[in-house]
Amino acid sequence: MTFFELFLIGIGLSMDAFAVSICKGLSMQKIDKKYTLCIGLFFGGFQALMPLTGYLLGSQFSGYIERFDHWIAFVLLALIGFNMIKEAAKRKKRKSPTRASTSRSCSSSPSPRASTRWPSA
Repeated sequence: MTFFELFLIGIGLSMDAFAVSICKGLSMQKIDKKYTLCIGLFFGGFQALMPLTGYLLGSQFSGYIERFDHWIAFVLLALIGFNMIKEAAKRKKRKSPTRASTSRSCSSSPSPRASTRWPSA
């Protein structure tokens, strides 16, 4: 892998961890420094450990699966795509909201923050 490819993987992982940490932080009722440090260590540890584990396992088993690795990737991506299509078809079968009902529900709350309950400090 080139440095540029590693850099792109690092950017992707950091954006993923940032999005998860924002959501977790918004869902916390009370800010506890010990708990937030523990969560940060777990996120950082897993973000570092998973690519390292994948690299180590991949380098060990590459000789065994080199001949059909592209088929494994194809089957996994096909299963994911099939599942996405199936879920989209399920949603279309359900009653979809009309424009009027959607705009009415959006206008009842002037902003997303107005409908959010924030814990009292």
